Amino acid sequence: MTSVVNSASPQRLKFLQGYPADTLAQVAQLIAGQGLGEWLQNKYPDAHGVRTDKALFEYLQVLKASYLRGAEPLTKVMFDSKLQVVQHALGTHTAISRVQGNKLKAKREIRIAALFKDAPPEFLRMISVHELAHLKERAHDKAFYQLCTHMEPRYHQLEFEVRVYLTHLEASGPRLWGVVGTGAG
Repeated sequence: MTSVVNSASPQRLKFLQGYPADTLAQVAQLIAGQGLGEWLQNKYPDAHGVRTDKALFEYLQVLKASYLRGAEPLTKVMFDSKLQVVQHALGTHTAISRVQGNKLKAKREIRIAALFKDAPPEFLRMISVHELAHLKERAHDKAFYQLCTHMEPRYHQLEFEVRVYLTHLEASGPRLWGVVGTGAG
């Protein structure tokens, strides 16, 4: 089965580096047979209904209230169409510090790649959990991933499947979950 992995260029599997060879072979086989998109759509048939930045803010607030009550408040949450292209990231968490009088105030922002605007609810939850975990844990270390799996027990499986979707898109596959509705974000 190693030949199947070799037939898919390493660049086409760049989002899956570090996964076992047999897993990569299965993904490469699906790419070669053009069945990767179908597999994803069968597993996740529907897109979520979070269409606007306001709805995304509310969605993250509910998650935050459920798992991170003591964390600093969020001031801004939005879908960002430039994220993946410019920063090679699917989401970002930033703290913007400003001096007000003799105090330093920090505002927390989360930006999620617009790619997730048209994705299954599970994918949106995975990236949301990831970015919310950065409110407590800055580094991608053991504590960070424990917090992610506390908020979403299937976190690692969902992260893998998001990576598979990115691989599908990289292999010139179409977006799978078209626009559910329109709304300015």
